[in-house]
Amino acid sequence: MIAFRNFALRRGGRLLLEGVDAALHDGWKIGVAGRNGSGKSSLFAAILGEVEADAGALDVPAGLRIASVAQETPALADRAIDYVLGGDIELAAALADEARAQTDGDHAAAASAHQRIDAMGGYDGRARAGRLLHGLGFKPDDHEKTVAEFSGGWRGRLNLARALMAPSDLLLLDEPTNHLDLDAVLWLEQWLRRYPRTLMVISHDREFLDGTVDHVLHLEQGAARLYAGNYSDFERQRAERLHQQQAAFAKEQTERAHLQSFIDRFRAKATKARQAQSRVKRLEKLSGTEAVRVERAFEFRFPEPERLPQSMLKLEHVDAGYCFSPLPAGEGLKVLSNVRFSVQAGDRIGLLGPNGAGKSTLVKTLVGDLPLLAGERTAHKDLSIGYFAQHTVENLRAGETPFDHLRDLAPGTPPQTLRDWLGKWHFAGDRAFEPVDGFSGGERARLALALIAWGKPNLLVLDEPTNHLDLDMRGALADALNDFPGALVLVAHDRHLLGLVCDSFWRVADGVVESFDGDLEDYARWLRTRGGEPAERGDAKAQTADPRERRREAAAERERQRAQRKQLEKIETRVAKIDAALSALQERLADPAIYTGPTAVLADIGREQNALREEKAVLETEWLARYEAMESDAA
Repeated sequence: MIAFRNFALRRGGRLLLEGVDAALHDGWKIGVAGRNGSGKSSLFAAILGEVEADAGALDVPAGLRIASVAQETPALADRAIDYVLGGDIELAAALADEARAQTDGDHAAAASAHQRIDAMGGYDGRARAGRLLHGLGFKPDDHEKTVAEFSGGWRGRLNLARALMAPSDLLLLDEPTNHLDLDAVLWLEQWLRRYPRTLMVISHDREFLDGTVDHVLHLEQGAARLYAGNYSDFERQRAERLHQQQAAFAKEQTERAHLQSFIDRFRAKATKARQAQSRVKRLEKLSGTEAVRVERAFEFRFPEPERLPQSMLKLEHVDAGYCFSPLPAGEGLKVLSNVRFSVQAGDRIGLLGPNGAGKSTLVKTLVGDLPLLAGERTAHKDLSIGYFAQHTVENLRAGETPFDHLRDLAPGTPPQTLRDWLGKWHFAGDRAFEPVDGFSGGERARLALALIAWGKPNLLVLDEPTNHLDLDMRGALADALNDFPGALVLVAHDRHLLGLVCDSFWRVADGVVESFDGDLEDYARWLRTRGGEPAERGDAKAQTADPRERRREAAAERERQRAQRKQLEKIETRVAKIDAALSALQERLADPAIYTGPTAVLADIGREQNALREEKAVLETEWLARYEAMESDAA
């Protein structure tokens, strides 16, 4: 049990929490809720021992194994799957010792390491790491890439997988759904439901919290209160508590006024003095119920578009993807084929699809950031797009203020008009002139939305706008989108937002864009039919199976994997020989003397090169198919 006893915490000169009393029991799944800046992450830091209480005590059982997600990942040369496997420190060390002993021919050390691995049931560790990577959206060929090859968002997923890999009694997750696509969020939700120990998760995704937690610790105005149930239960209980508190306050104020009136009227009268004195004592004994203090809700609106054409944007028989110089236009990497998609005034379209299927590619094609590989894009002359991309927040210019960013969009606008606009988005007063470098992720996202709204768009195209937004801001965004008279195309992993603002869905999968006839629950079921369910059963089995049974299954799995790896090694050996042969032929072509000899020699070299390249392409295709089959078996 983790216990807070009159716990208080400061960060800098600011008092975040005071007088916190709560007990968190083993096996609970606790959602930590509260506005940005309420102290959620600082509470995690205190549990991890990174900061000390300023008053009171925090009791964490000795020997408690705590897993959490690292905030930063250096550009490591480790392969992704090895990095994730390293989350289980003891297992990774034992596997490394076994490999080292086998290399050195030290049979005694190898046997000792083998016993340690077997006792931990660790021979399926690599398969478990692969399942975690698969669930979080990594493709099979990503497993062998180095950590340094991934972008920041994908390194965050690696850190999450590494934390899930670690054996733990307490799992701390701080905004784990940020930068995840909807399919990865759904997978993580299922995984956490099966996690057998104590979970504490900070999240601004209410659907995710509803699906994973059974208690909510709510931080508000320096205090913390524990509620039983999921997030929806918490909201109902809190609303009822606030209603009762306000009713009790109103009743007490009425009684106070009545008592005070009697005292003022009859204190000086001898015949009423005794009664007046009794009422003074009664007044002193009133509990002093506080009025409900609710933090002001954040609100904003997208302005009315100046023009609202009926038919805004249309894609006809479009092949979408990426052109690479120096290839001519129309050639490149095709992601989506024969796309037929249109946006009409008033449309509220949500884009769904597995990770990497091409949702962002479709969005970039719609807004005109990507040239078409084929087909036609038709836009109305009065079309005005407000585009929030996944990188929009990161692209705010360092060292510049909200006022600087808005002034660049509207250089001739009076400064007071710009300040008034920023004030509507809670960048009032001096806040409008503070550099964005010190802004939180939520504040940066809010500024990005303010800059988009300034242009009075009639079509909003939003690609994951909710990253870093807290629940209040997400609610304000949902209200603003519902009031927006223009059209909307939305990609989001927040199911609550998708369900509130979208009235139709399109699915992007397997290179095809098509209307999806169903709701988000239907989409979740569709995702499970694509292989998620077997992986989930495998993970549950890994947590609950008898150790002896797991060892037997692991031994059988090792035999299957060994045979598959032999086939892969044969292919790799042949490909290496082909590469050597191609290098030798290239060296011959680099010799000027060859061009003075018979032309038949050059022709023979050309034919040999073509034959080797064709053979290599076939082998690489076979290797990839076998590798994916092996990973699928492991999952």
